[in-house]
Amino acid sequence: MNFDFDAPLERAGTDSVKWARYPAGVIPLWVADMDFAVPPAIVAALQRRVEHGVFGYNQPTSSQVAAVVDYLERKFGWRIEAEWIVWLPGLVSGLNVACRAVGEAGDAVFTATPVYPPFLSAPVDSGRRVVSAPLVRDSAGWLWDFAATDAILGASRARLFLLCHPHNPTGRVWTEDELWQIAALAEKHDLIVCSDEIHNGLILAPYCQHRLFAMLAPELAARTITLLAPSKTFNIPGLGCAFAVIPEGTLRRNFRAAMHGIVPHVNALGMVATEAALVSCDDWHAALLDYLRDNLRAVERAVAGLPGLEMRPVEATYLAWIDAREFASDHGIANPARYFEQHGLGLSDGADFGAPGFVRLNFGTRRALLDEALARLGRAIRG
Repeated sequence: MNFDFDAPLERAGTDSVKWARYPAGVIPLWVADMDFAVPPAIVAALQRRVEHGVFGYNQPTSSQVAAVVDYLERKFGWRIEAEWIVWLPGLVSGLNVACRAVGEAGDAVFTATPVYPPFLSAPVDSGRRVVSAPLVRDSAGWLWDFAATDAILGASRARLFLLCHPHNPTGRVWTEDELWQIAALAEKHDLIVCSDEIHNGLILAPYCQHRLFAMLAPELAARTITLLAPSKTFNIPGLGCAFAVIPEGTLRRNFRAAMHGIVPHVNALGMVATEAALVSCDDWHAALLDYLRDNLRAVERAVAGLPGLEMRPVEATYLAWIDAREFASDHGIANPARYFEQHGLGLSDGADFGAPGFVRLNFGTRRALLDEALARLGRAIRG
């Protein structure tokens, strides 16, 4: 079956947060929301549910629960129990709940920067302290500084480790060796690991394979909260459905207790879309990855040809993390994101991720629009 990712879909003037942020004439390539129609199987499933006409309080159906259980076994070989699943109205909710569920007010929560902004705000919003270590770069890409991480964990006595895997915004897929080193630190410092694995279905590099952190060993699963959702892979973030997988009973009860009275149930349409995504959309998913790989190559070529810009290889996600510090320094530009906006490009500001001078470009859009965006990027750099 053929899927038309080149089809222009008008999102300006709709309820789209992505397209409402900037004035007309600015191409929005910021928030992680693709400009593609969702898989036909999801649309069909939603239409069937809407035609039923009743939208009372809902609960997960046996087939919806089975969809998650079967998907994790089929894709990763992870055999989970249905009771390990905790449904959430969004992955960011899960980050906030994890911060509230582990430790006490004033405790430290660790993460590595740069990182998806809620990793930095969720601990603070939960009355915790953020401690972090910067990722480092070599010629191949972004890496952990495990010695620095170990020292910071020891000094801070953190209780919770927020892991972004695959990593947003750098696009790294952490290797099994890197995950084992993180696991060793978690055991050494007696940490709960909350692993955000929402981008696991967006592996672009042929040499990479996603490895679920909790699958490394049963004793690690017992100290892990795995956060998952179909929202990024199947472009359904507006339907608000995610889930945590928490094998250890006490940790799961603490997580549920932290949700109580605050976190709402997942809406019926989100549940329906999630089931369809996990069960019936493999062909669309494969076509999407091919399209995103072509888009990524276009971004890589464009950035490589522009002075003052640099990016490391993107192994996963549809997000390019671009270092514009040299360009900004050479031209006296205080804020690259604002500068590019003045040239018709709406990019995420690296300062929000803990890395001023970087910008994040979402290449999950139709190729014609991406080509125009890259042409604007070139004009902005060359003047």
